[in-house]
Amino acid sequence: MGEMGKTLLDSGWLAARSTEVNEDGKQLTTTNPPSLSSESKWMEAVVPGTVLGTLLKNKAIPDPFYGLENETITDIADSGRDYYTFWFFTKFQCKRLLNQYVHLNFRAINYSAEVYVNGHKTVLPKGMFRRHTLDVTDILYPDNNNLLAVIVHPPDHPGTIPPQGGQGGDHEIGKDVAAQYVEGWDWICPIRDRNTGIWDEVSISVTGPVRIIDPHLVSTFFDNYKRVYLHVTTELENKSTWKADCSVTIQITAELENGVCLVEILHTENVIIPARGHLQHTFKPMFLYKPELWWPNGMGKQNLYEVLITVAVKEFGESDSWMQPFGFRKIESVIDSVTGGRLFKINGEPIFIRGGNWILSDGLLRLSKERYRTDIKFHADMNMNMIRCWGGGLAERPEFYHFCDIYGLLVWQEFWITGDVDGRGVPVSNPNGPLDHDLFLLCARDTVKLLRNHPSLALWVGGNEQVPPKDINEALKEDLRLHPYFETPSLPDWDSDPSVYLDGTRVYVQGSMWDGFADGKGNFSDGPYEIQYPEDFFKDTFYKFGFNPEVGSVGMPVADTIRATMPREGWEIPLFKKGLDGFVEEVPNRMWDYHKYIPYSKPGKVHDQILMYGAPVNLDDFCLKAQMVNYIQYRALLEGWSSRMWTKYTGVLIWKNQNPWTGLRGQFYDHLLDQTASFYGCRSAAEPVHVQLNLASNFVEVVNTTAKELSDVEIEASVWDLDGNCPYSKVFSKVSAPPKKVVQISEFTYPRSENPKPVYFLLLKLYHVSDKTVISRNFYWLHLPGKDYTLLEPYRKKQIPLKITCDSVLVGPKFELEITVHNTSRANALQDVAKRDTGLLHKLFSRYGVTADSNRGLKVVGSDPGVAFFLRFSVHNPETEKQDTRILPVHYSDNYFSLVPGESMSFKISFAAPIGMKKSPRVMLRGWNYPDGFTVFG
Repeated sequence: MGEMGKTLLDSGWLAARSTEVNEDGKQLTTTNPPSLSSESKWMEAVVPGTVLGTLLKNKAIPDPFYGLENETITDIADSGRDYYTFWFFTKFQCKRLLNQYVHLNFRAINYSAEVYVNGHKTVLPKGMFRRHTLDVTDILYPDNNNLLAVIVHPPDHPGTIPPQGGQGGDHEIGKDVAAQYVEGWDWICPIRDRNTGIWDEVSISVTGPVRIIDPHLVSTFFDNYKRVYLHVTTELENKSTWKADCSVTIQITAELENGVCLVEILHTENVIIPARGHLQHTFKPMFLYKPELWWPNGMGKQNLYEVLITVAVKEFGESDSWMQPFGFRKIESVIDSVTGGRLFKINGEPIFIRGGNWILSDGLLRLSKERYRTDIKFHADMNMNMIRCWGGGLAERPEFYHFCDIYGLLVWQEFWITGDVDGRGVPVSNPNGPLDHDLFLLCARDTVKLLRNHPSLALWVGGNEQVPPKDINEALKEDLRLHPYFETPSLPDWDSDPSVYLDGTRVYVQGSMWDGFADGKGNFSDGPYEIQYPEDFFKDTFYKFGFNPEVGSVGMPVADTIRATMPREGWEIPLFKKGLDGFVEEVPNRMWDYHKYIPYSKPGKVHDQILMYGAPVNLDDFCLKAQMVNYIQYRALLEGWSSRMWTKYTGVLIWKNQNPWTGLRGQFYDHLLDQTASFYGCRSAAEPVHVQLNLASNFVEVVNTTAKELSDVEIEASVWDLDGNCPYSKVFSKVSAPPKKVVQISEFTYPRSENPKPVYFLLLKLYHVSDKTVISRNFYWLHLPGKDYTLLEPYRKKQIPLKITCDSVLVGPKFELEITVHNTSRANALQDVAKRDTGLLHKLFSRYGVTADSNRGLKVVGSDPGVAFFLRFSVHNPETEKQDTRILPVHYSDNYFSLVPGESMSFKISFAAPIGMKKSPRVMLRGWNYPDGFTVFG
């Protein structure tokens, strides 16, 4: 290392329990460096990572997320802090030139540490959410290995876990500035080491005499976003003993098609920095005309420019550089006068928020760019537009925000306060928050500097269901106050450049139930968190405030995930105990209870939704029926909110999107990264333009969240019974939907018709009149009032014929498949319907004869007419000897789908094959009518 720049220290680390190491830090980094051997107490370490992550890697503990294994791992409350105090050690080389300076950087450590480099000691201060930078220039060996040892201490107040569990254990962790979920919650078990470790990036950076520190980028907009200015302020530090005459240059580059880049701005200013001096330099605002704006998911493209800042020192040359992808966008947030909910505007356009709550990617802090990429793309695939980073979790990492920038997810970032732990829990504790308020504010300010340049970052919030202590809250309000431009853009003059503010561009809200969220006053007015009747989400009585920051429900994964994460004792399905009032109580096995299972019934309120399909006979049957409930539940939740867009609601966040461990509640995909059916119910309901059935009023509605008017479209509604007949079809013509409006089209009258079927399928399609291309497709299975879905049980025996074709492309290890599935059955009454219909059914019928005799592709033999119901793709490794053969993650354009007679759909599937796999992966298709499934690729 002699070249300038940053080098990650993310491999070659060793670790050992401090009580088993006889040497001190000076000895470890001079005369007695550790090594691996059969007699050694040292082991390969996970850095970035935690102590538990390292122990798990070395099989010194069982997997805490498997079955009840977490119960066998020693908790820090029982062992004491020394048990989880660990040494971490590595070697690195660093060659530097004259007048170059070297810094050792820790982006986060939990909770405190002492660092030794070549025998020299530095004590790192406490706090989980702060960066540490050490000047190690004068203590490095330019031609030999440099020895680095870090002893990491757990949080000062790791707390104990009460026998009954609880939200944040005994709440002691709230005395520290750290993640609070580690003492356990109603959705996760306790983390035994409280996430002790070097949990984020470690690096060595080499610069010249002048360093660039924490630039702040701000854009302002005029003339209806045609005239844009970029404002930049950065701190510059001169490490040398002589005055530095500097040229500081900003280059703004846009990436065009085919990888061609266009330099939009190249601007240089001269700066003189005194010896050993710090200087905050604000550039002259830089003008751009009509830049491509950054938009959230569903509103437009996520255009990003590359902003490169370099500093060159006279008689030295380039000294340092800094680069950041940057999106030009303006975010505004006010309390809506109509609904009382918080309203967000992006680039002047209101955005209806449909998103969810996020704890963190992994409870053991096994964080990675690839995991983050999958997590965030999953959210974009669900058509979500906001993620709330809950206050008991993390200040999320730059990599998380990077992918939110790329995929267009707005982020609500909370600071480390929760009502459960900080003054409102049972028992009431820590009413004044953490013990060290100055430390909290230092971590908060450092977090702001780390994240503020990301266009996805939408707002700061003081805490979850609580506001910070008064002095912290007032300090945050002052630190994060808006620059006058972002309060009153029409003001002609400003006292200061907006980039000199700590942030100044996005609002600070003091708590998750204040100021436009929930009831706005801090009363417990979020939720509920359990199973609901689907039609209730549409009722005016369901939720009475404009923006619900938390509403949750069930989250059972597929049976393969249960088998992969639990031993056989955990495969037992719940007992169904019927009470005298007719309601059923589900009694789960001990493992499901430990993994925080939410039942699919609410005695006294909601009848068991799984039993609506008939009593499950085994795990596979239970999980399949759970997926059907999942799909309906979450689609109805979002459709219910969307039905009242702007008239009653401004947004909703689901509790929660995923679990950071193998939990059994509130998730759209499980910890192994397999999507549940709720993922696709959400994807359907949250599409930018959506046709839906209001389950309370029985009216067909069109939800248009876009800025464009929808015209020259039609809606076709068709009903299909279990015998393959189409007893009802209707085309609603001359449909239009103004921008950002919900339009009631007409009542769906089939349930009131003569002799309606007790169980039936409804297919809604919204399409362009001109070419019949489908804009929105929505498939329901429904029952008449007072009935259930048990008639679907014998429907499993229906043998519906299918034809499947597949095209594949292999790019390196990544497979890109396009699979078309065609239901080749002919409806019994389809011809009569087609004669009286000019909609899509007529098109289906006329197309049918063209493809029926084709012998290309896979044919699934069957002679029954009807709907091919609830089909699901999965991808498998044919070489693995593991019980779980799934390849994960996989991105599907859609899944858990159904096809009416004559209908076909195409699906895009992408995934990376496991390293070393020689055989072709196998893609399976299973469904309600195809329980054993069949291979469609591989």
